[in-house]
Order: sequence, then C-alpha cells, then structure tokens
Amino acid sequence: MAKVGIVMGSDSDMPIMKKAADILEKLGIDFEMKIISAHREPEVFFEYAKTAEEKGFKVIIAGAGMAAHLPGMCAAIFPMPVIGIPMKSTVLDGVDALYSIVQMPSGIPVATVAINGGANAGLLAARILATSDPELLAKLKAYSKELKEQVEAKDARLQEVGYKNY
Repeated sequence: MAKVGIVMGSDSDMPIMKKAADILEKLGIDFEMKIISAHREPEVFFEYAKTAEEKGFKVIIAGAGMAAHLPGMCAAIFPMPVIGIPMKSTVLDGVDALYSIVQMPSGIPVATVAINGGANAGLLAARILATSDPELLAKLKAYSKELKEQVEAKDARLQEVGYKNY
C-alpha cells in the first residue's frame, strides 16, 4: 500500500517530481504518482484528496507552479502532512509558486521545500515516516553517511590533484 502520494498539476513538473519518487524508491517507500489539475479537473482532485487517507497515504507531496493551489488544497482536505514543491516557471522563476505555497492561512499548514526541490521533498516525507519506523530511520542514517562519504571523496580528489586540475 502506498504511503506517499505524489501529485502534480502538469507533466511538465515530472522531472522535478521524479526526484522525489527516486528518493522514496531508494529508501523502499511505496508511493503513488498522479497528474491532476486542481483548476482543470476539480472533481478529480477533490476525489483524490478526500480518499488519500483511506488509501493509506501518510504524506502527500504536491508540486505546482504559478498560482500553486494544489499543495494548499491538498492540505485543506487531507488531514496529514503535505509537502509543497514550488515549480520554477518562465514568468517569475517560481517565486510566485513559492509565495503561494508558503503563505498558507493559519490552520492549513504546508511544509515547503525550495523551488524545484524534489529530492528534498522525498527526503522530508521519508523523515516524517521514519518517526514511527526504525527500519526506515536506519536507511535514512545510511543515506546521510553516503552523502558524507561522497563529499569526503571529492575533497580527497581535490587535495590529490589540486584545484587547477580538478
């Protein structure tokens, strides 16, 4: 059963949303991914958000650009954590989406990651789930160790070849 719902308003969001899915897959977390437009198909959206809890979702990751209503509307209906990913747009570079997602009214919280922050959304969802899953917590600790080792390897190479030859 999927623990995380990943929803986006357009297939143009897929490269960023895929980063969230890749993290969840790496950590062994089941998810469901959908393209639903809150503006163009509101009935489909409302059904998705209303049934997410009974489907077993514990977290929803919602990506949206421009007006960015999808994350906030998910949070208005779904009673568990929603993580919003503001998408970079051609008009205002995603700042419009960032403001739309981060400025939710009192009582309707949406955790918000950086513009185009798909990987961090996946990691935040995993960290939320890990609060009650020791096995997942161990996987997250191992992932953090991998990141540390990657940085150490890059520094070792820099020290070996120098900055001019890096």
